[in-house]
Amino acid sequence: MKNRLSTTRVILLFFISLTFIANVKGQGLLVSGIITSAEDGSPLPGVNVLIKGATMGTVTGADGKYTLEVIGENGTLIFSFIGYTSQEIPLNGRSEINLALAEDVQNLQEVVVVGYSTKKQSELSSSVSVVSGENLRDVTSNNVAGLLQGKAPGVIVSRSSGNPNASPNVVIRGSSSITAGSTPLYVVDGIIGGSANPNDIESITVLKDAAATGLYGSRAANGVIIITTKSGKTGKTKVNFSATAGFNKATTGNFDVLNSQQLLDYHRSFWDPATVERDRPMSLRSQDTDWLDLAYRTGRTQNYVLSVSGGSEKTQIYVSGNYFNEEGTIYHNGRKVYNIRTNVSHNLNDKLKVTVRVDAGFTNSEDEASGNYGALVLSTRNMPWDNPFNPDGTIKMGTEEGWIGRENDNFLHGWQYNFDRTREASLNGDINLDYFITENLAFSSYNRAGYSNSKRALYYDVRAKAGIGLGTLTNNLDYESKLITSNRLRFEKSFDNHNVSAIAVIEAEKNFYDENSLLGQGLPPGLQVLNTASEILRSSSDPGYTTENAFNKGLVQVDYNFGNRYFIVGSFIREASSRFGANNRAANFYTIGTSWVLSNESFMENQATFNMLKVRASYGSTGNAQIGDYQTLGLYSFSSQYAGYPASVPSQLANNDLTWEKAHTLNFGLDIGVLKRVLVNIDLYDKTTDALLLNVQKPYTSGYTSVIENVGSVRNRGLEINLMTQNLNRALKWETNFNIAFNRNSVIALDEGKDIISDQRIIKVGEDMNSWYMGKWAGVDPANGDPLWEIVNTDANGQKEVSTTNKLSEATRQIVGTYTPDFTGGIQNTFTYKGFSLNTFFNFVSGNLVYNSARESFDSDGAYETSNDMLPAEDWSRWEQPGDVATHPRAVFGGNLNSNKPSSRFLEDGSYIRLRNVKLSYAIPQDFLSRVHIANASVFISGDNLWTATKYSGMDPEVSLGPGGGGAYYRYPISRRLLFGINLGL
Repeated sequence: MKNRLSTTRVILLFFISLTFIANVKGQGLLVSGIITSAEDGSPLPGVNVLIKGATMGTVTGADGKYTLEVIGENGTLIFSFIGYTSQEIPLNGRSEINLALAEDVQNLQEVVVVGYSTKKQSELSSSVSVVSGENLRDVTSNNVAGLLQGKAPGVIVSRSSGNPNASPNVVIRGSSSITAGSTPLYVVDGIIGGSANPNDIESITVLKDAAATGLYGSRAANGVIIITTKSGKTGKTKVNFSATAGFNKATTGNFDVLNSQQLLDYHRSFWDPATVERDRPMSLRSQDTDWLDLAYRTGRTQNYVLSVSGGSEKTQIYVSGNYFNEEGTIYHNGRKVYNIRTNVSHNLNDKLKVTVRVDAGFTNSEDEASGNYGALVLSTRNMPWDNPFNPDGTIKMGTEEGWIGRENDNFLHGWQYNFDRTREASLNGDINLDYFITENLAFSSYNRAGYSNSKRALYYDVRAKAGIGLGTLTNNLDYESKLITSNRLRFEKSFDNHNVSAIAVIEAEKNFYDENSLLGQGLPPGLQVLNTASEILRSSSDPGYTTENAFNKGLVQVDYNFGNRYFIVGSFIREASSRFGANNRAANFYTIGTSWVLSNESFMENQATFNMLKVRASYGSTGNAQIGDYQTLGLYSFSSQYAGYPASVPSQLANNDLTWEKAHTLNFGLDIGVLKRVLVNIDLYDKTTDALLLNVQKPYTSGYTSVIENVGSVRNRGLEINLMTQNLNRALKWETNFNIAFNRNSVIALDEGKDIISDQRIIKVGEDMNSWYMGKWAGVDPANGDPLWEIVNTDANGQKEVSTTNKLSEATRQIVGTYTPDFTGGIQNTFTYKGFSLNTFFNFVSGNLVYNSARESFDSDGAYETSNDMLPAEDWSRWEQPGDVATHPRAVFGGNLNSNKPSSRFLEDGSYIRLRNVKLSYAIPQDFLSRVHIANASVFISGDNLWTATKYSGMDPEVSLGPGGGGAYYRYPISRRLLFGINLGL
């Protein structure tokens, strides 16, 4: 009976509580108002309005208005907006609160991530560029490096292919090495290495000079790119969803091939009249195959992102999921990416904080596998007179009788059976501990374990030309793992006008990688697994290997500033790597930087022109370890046989003295902020790299061809300018971000001064390391239409005499230009008016020479009569009769005196300016959204690569500008995209 009474009381109390809660909710106070800018009174959309001490809140709409229900009449509302000073306003029973937010003058001093810490920009003594996540994601891509193109001065991002699976090349302040890599060091969330989906990035910081890269100095000769991912914020839980979908179309620039009639007219103009009617009859005009149209398609791009973030004072969480799918503009080519990230931070108590980050990705990629040449080549080489289809509609192989094209291959046939597919999986997990020992002293331990693997399957069916007779399947299996721990002790202390901070770090890293490759042949049609193969073979001379390396580092850095006016920072780093010789595994590096903030001086107090005026200077050394593993060891190859038994032969000479490349960088900088609307950053630098990791040739009598030694030196000097302006700040807002960079490099020293020649490139002391080296084109002989090249002779007095020859073999090979640009940069403009926003972004490159090697086939003067030719540019002319002043020699069956062989004839100006992105968005009014319980929403239309201005005759002037780059063969064209999207916040 007592139990029944107790149950009845509990139920009664429960219903009483519900009634009380309902009454309280019904007594909530509805507060509304409009938030404007104190500068011009214009409404501010997107202002956060929160109830202090609670997770409830809202944001203002496009008209600056908000409505929020609060409990009680004596609460406090917090109003915050990026770029403006936050305010806390007590309610005091009011139902309407209108507020004008003032611009935050500290906006130009935003906190940025540098090294192992964060600083305000005003406190930096180094050269740093910051790109926000929003500015990064205007272009739709899943590649972080590609999104940086044109966004930061001195950072040259170039793509040699529009293939969705290709990665761009990134060079910061010019290449600092000849043989070793020039890729910058990537740091994600404070730890070397890692990965990040572009949608999860909060900001990217590019460290360029020695003072900035100091703490990573041991491997920062090529610059450092620091990626910071998003994290949860204390307050209301936010759910954001974005969807983007659109179409991709290949851009062929100024390039096109001849159609059936044009090609026939061209051939008949120089073919022997006795054979032209037999081999090039007029009846060929009846077939006009557009091979480019058959190879390319309108692809689709989709990008969907869902994220949840929020938290309390103790725990903050950010979780996101992303699906990205880009179809290549060539059939059977594309990339699908699935990504999940979770960032969780939890304060166990007042002293200990734990952060856990997990980033997982899965990728399916496909490349077209029609055959040995591929559709990229055949779509331009194949003749328009060849019909890809039989009379019954089936697809020809290309080997049939009557096929005219020299490759005898039809990519449509191979597409029916062949494939080239790769699947990849990756997982990175971070566990970070921050322990605050005292108010001024803290210890941190950052730890990451990373893993990735991939499997590629390249299949040529027995029914296709590439697999004819046997059928083949190649499987490549890759595995990679990474372990790193970074332990840091930080100290900060301020007294009077003195501010001191110091950090000491001990770090260790271990990397492991292996690869296996197998080739199976004799596969039955359509059975694409190795256990159906009749024979398993080595897929190459190196069917599998295992490699690993290790790094460990100790460093200390001290920062001091007096009265936020005078700053000095210095660091010392010692790092060792298993990649170097036993005698020199470790090396010492140091940096020092100083700056003076004149705008904080007392004599600047009464002026209103300069809100920022700072001069900077830094000097230091950084290192490069981008060579392969085991390069210092004496190695043997066991791939040989002797008398039927396994045998080993020496394959690599030992070098126990090999050590780090070292770059010494001097940087001078000036930061000027004017009227709170203009910010200019100017940097002048000199970077000299010594002890290059260079492949040095050895005499054949040594038994070795070359060995890596520390020999040689190169230098890069440059100027970088970044300009940010607020042009209009009324109802119509207009902001501009412009950057431009100039870099010049030269080779200072090489092994015994010997030139390094590779194909048409040369590395020579005193010259640009990206120099073209070949016969110099001298035009066309007006008398007979022969090609001409220069002959350069030097007389006894050192005077050069220049003559011409029509024999390429007699032409003097000489330096004829470089593919180093004169300057690179970008300009971004953002316009906002009420709920509308328009963003435009251009990037540009000027002054580099691109070697258009595809013209060796397409502009051959008759050398390839069974391959199609390109449509001549408007300013080109062909020699036809004596006295003609022409750009092109007379066309001759079989070619005109090797006129299509490599020479400066095919060097072209690679300058261009490109509209990389234009985006128009509209924020849906808050009045409407509040009815459907949506916090914020916007829709947009965006276009990528819509327009390019260039004189280059190929598909695209953009080529790789790093070491070994500068040339364009059969280039996969970039895509022109039109995209539509929506962003929702709950």
